[in-house]
Amino acid sequence: MPRLIFTLLICIACSVSSLPPLAADSVLHPDDKASLVKLRSPSTDPRDSLSSWNGSNCSSWAGVSCNKATGRVVALDLSSFGLVGSLPLSLCKLPLIRTVILSKNAFSGVIPPCFGRLHALETLDLGCNHLRGPLPTQLARLCRLKKLLLSDNPSFGGKIPEWIGNFSSALSKLELSSNSLEGQIPVSLFDLGSLRELDLSDNRLVGILKDFSQPLISLNLASNQLSGTLPCFWASSNSLSVLNLAGNNIVGGVPTCISSLRALTLLNLSSNGFEFSISPRLIFSDRLLVLDLSSNALSGPVPRGIVKYSARSALLLLNLSNNLFSGEIPLEITELRSLLGLFLSHNQLTGDIPAAIGNLTYLQALDLSHNSLSGQIPISLAGCFQLWQLKLSHNNLSGTLRPELDALDSLRILDLAGNRISGEIPLPLAGCKSLEVIDLSSNNIAGELSGAILKWQNLRLLSLAGNKLSGVLPDWIFSFQYLRSLDLSDNKLFGYIPGGDFNVSSDFNGDEHDLLFHGGSLTGENAFVWGMLDFKGSRQLELHYELTSAVGIDLAGNSLHGEIPQGLIGLKGLEYLNLSHNHLVGRIPASLERMGKLRRLDLSHNSLTGSVPTGISQLRELETLNLSYNCLTGQVPKREEGLLRFPGAFAGNPGLCVESGVRECEGKASKLPAGNAAGGSGGYLVEEGWMSVGAFWMSAAASFYVSSMGFLCSQKVRNYVFQTLKQEF
Repeated sequence: MPRLIFTLLICIACSVSSLPPLAADSVLHPDDKASLVKLRSPSTDPRDSLSSWNGSNCSSWAGVSCNKATGRVVALDLSSFGLVGSLPLSLCKLPLIRTVILSKNAFSGVIPPCFGRLHALETLDLGCNHLRGPLPTQLARLCRLKKLLLSDNPSFGGKIPEWIGNFSSALSKLELSSNSLEGQIPVSLFDLGSLRELDLSDNRLVGILKDFSQPLISLNLASNQLSGTLPCFWASSNSLSVLNLAGNNIVGGVPTCISSLRALTLLNLSSNGFEFSISPRLIFSDRLLVLDLSSNALSGPVPRGIVKYSARSALLLLNLSNNLFSGEIPLEITELRSLLGLFLSHNQLTGDIPAAIGNLTYLQALDLSHNSLSGQIPISLAGCFQLWQLKLSHNNLSGTLRPELDALDSLRILDLAGNRISGEIPLPLAGCKSLEVIDLSSNNIAGELSGAILKWQNLRLLSLAGNKLSGVLPDWIFSFQYLRSLDLSDNKLFGYIPGGDFNVSSDFNGDEHDLLFHGGSLTGENAFVWGMLDFKGSRQLELHYELTSAVGIDLAGNSLHGEIPQGLIGLKGLEYLNLSHNHLVGRIPASLERMGKLRRLDLSHNSLTGSVPTGISQLRELETLNLSYNCLTGQVPKREEGLLRFPGAFAGNPGLCVESGVRECEGKASKLPAGNAAGGSGGYLVEEGWMSVGAFWMSAAASFYVSSMGFLCSQKVRNYVFQTLKQEF
């Protein structure tokens, strides 16, 4: 499945069956009371959430609803009560209960077969627990069941039983998402007349996707392995509001009949095998809020008419990224005034960014990266004053950053990497005080690092790699409280690495409250964006982001000199550190063993001296090590388990001895393996060691003699050389 730049999560509000009104004097039936009391025990209720279960007044029992006249329990809602253990068998002795909601607890084990005795049951919600399957056949006796919710039980597996579509003629909502179900969707579900909401997403279901004969309201089959082509869903043309088939193997084109779904508010067909161009007749109703066709193989021009009437459109998100769309960005997109998110990245788009894009005043996230767009960044973008993400990286944009962009005071993510942007920083962006992620790498930005950057107090990621920055590395460069990634590599910076302020950043120091972001990728996208669409009230889309880049510092490829500061080596939170290709001297600080999260360390191509710190062998998370081409000396104990993974990490250090494992070092360097060290070989190696000085001069003399004789003895060579000299004079 291709990598997703945008992941969409849907929160669809649901209402439970109406319950009988409560009465203050409703007395709990003694038999039902005895059954409920068995739930309250230290092993089941460790948080004492059921402490109110005392006396006989039903209204005082948290989560319990009773019939006013009989005192019988008709509903039990213990969602998020922190209950643990197996599902209590005593619940099977509540004969008149109609609603059981035990979701968002820590129940484990299987669903008790005795639940099949609850013949009055209409709603059974066991989602977000640790239950395991399969679904007991005894549940087929619940002929009045309207809602069966078992989502988010990762160990709940097996096949979906065929009786699931036959046991209840009232079943309207079935949620089995985020489990381990496999096999095909039962044929009975495609014909269950009462079914309105079906969620089987995030399982391992296979087979051909068929059409449903009943009028569905919501269908979510995302993240399975379903194949075939996209049905038209004719029976749901006036009812289907949510259609999510993302992350399957559906192929072919997007049929124009999909636009006949007049109630559609969300359509997500991302991460499938759709191809061909989109027909101009594929025009959706003005109700559409979200359209996600990303990560397919769709080609041709970007569709101009997405909705019937642009002026009345309610479209909040348009995601066409990771396809093969070509041509210019159509002006019709800039007429979708309600857009909050526009994602057209990873296509083949050309031309300028339309100046009319500034008309999208509600826009919060804009991603046009990885295309072939040209021209300058339009100053009209300042009209998108609610914009908090602007990604235009890896295009052919040029010019300087205009001061008008200073008006984007809500901007948090700015990614312009891989263009031809010139000028200095941060002068045009000094007013964008909300900036947290800034990537201006691989451009033509010059000048020195100005202290105005300190206005970005919320800075978490700063990448200016591959530019033409000069001057000394300022003392304040590490003084940002939330900084987690700094990349100033491949510039013209000089001077010393500042020795203070390393303890300011909580991420650099590996504080516990920042472990949410631990384990991010060392390369690739630096932010993960997702949206949450609320269908309950406002029907608004909320966009959020999470920083995914690894914690680290990269100062490689500059002209820095002096010693490595003691405070830099030993930062417990760093996942990578690259100081290679500079002029650093002195010893490698000995506190490496404190960097328990370090995955990549590169100090190669400097002038470091002394021995290799023994603490390197204690870095269990280390994946890449390169200390090559320095002036290190002494002995590297190759027998240590931690160093066996890096056979070429010490190349190019003539005074460094690597143990062979059989004989010990005896005052001279042994052969250094090529291995995986970066940078190649630094000299001529023979089988037993370095080529001697005498052998070198003998080889040079022989080469000179042969070439001289070849010149003097060849008539053609002499004539050619002398004739050329005559012509020049």
